[in-house]
Amino acid sequence: MKLSDFKYPLPRNLIAKYPVSPRDRSRLMVLHRDTQEIELKHFYEIVDYFEEGSCLVMNETKVFPARLIGRKEKTNAKIEVFILRELSKEENIWDVIVDPARKVRIGNKIYFDDDKFYCEVIDNTTSRGRTVRFNTKDDFFKIINKIGKMPLPHYIKREPTEKDKENYKTVYAKNIGSVAAPTAGLHFTKQLLKKIENKGVKLAYITLHVGLGTFRTVEVEDLTKHRMDSEFYEITPQTADIINKCISHKGKIIAVGTSTTRALESSVTTDSFVKPVKGWTDKFIFPPYNFKIVNQLITNFHLPSSTLLMLVAAFADRDFVMKAYKKAIKENFRFYSYGDAMYIIW
Repeated sequence: MKLSDFKYPLPRNLIAKYPVSPRDRSRLMVLHRDTQEIELKHFYEIVDYFEEGSCLVMNETKVFPARLIGRKEKTNAKIEVFILRELSKEENIWDVIVDPARKVRIGNKIYFDDDKFYCEVIDNTTSRGRTVRFNTKDDFFKIINKIGKMPLPHYIKREPTEKDKENYKTVYAKNIGSVAAPTAGLHFTKQLLKKIENKGVKLAYITLHVGLGTFRTVEVEDLTKHRMDSEFYEITPQTADIINKCISHKGKIIAVGTSTTRALESSVTTDSFVKPVKGWTDKFIFPPYNFKIVNQLITNFHLPSSTLLMLVAAFADRDFVMKAYKKAIKENFRFYSYGDAMYIIW
């Protein structure tokens, strides 16, 4: 498979700027891998496809308002600081992206929130990347939640609002650390999850903190030469136990999203069970790939040339997936983070 196999034209009007409400009223495209049948439904109907004894695995990472607007000391130049990942909790050191980068050098201080809060640049990482130390000894995320903006993807052409602080996270979000939402999970409501549980489906939660690399398109034609950004993930012993019992009893493992899929497929034992883990993964899944854990996949409609689309194509056959995307465009499905959903089953 080559990069050019994953390009497709998308009318801009199909890129969702806002989510539907309630969440589970989004549309759902069901792909049957065995028959190549495609069904058009609504997300709340997904419960009808679930079987007793299955296990629904979700990513309970939580997005934080990672976009800060500050001003550079002395010049008062406006600087945007996009927080990426924590390097030292004790010293409040973070990797960030700054814009405009040419104005930000080592030793510079950037002030926020009426100058009560600032960061100092201590290193350069990439052309736009910097390592900074924040001055606060208080609850860092409490401050960020107050002054930060939600890091909506670049293709949502509007400024984030206060509503996005609720909309751009799942109803089960728990562990702070992502700068992008695990968007397949945005469609679930608490009521729908209760219905799923009542049907005899086990719910299990992993954590994978989604990084900015999730939006980065692949730029090399030869996919074997692409390198993923590392992302922190955790599968607790309790979660591994729930999933492994399901596997032992021949139940289906349903992954909610590509981030959940990557976490599960990054932590496989030799006999195809899940092992508890706390670490980093840079696993890149593209065709052909033999999935060891995941039997069914819930996902959104993804950007052309993205690693997310490649994972979906590895799961359901590239030609079938591209046929489904063509149908989704014809049927005016909504694409990307706030868009509609796809459910791939046997």
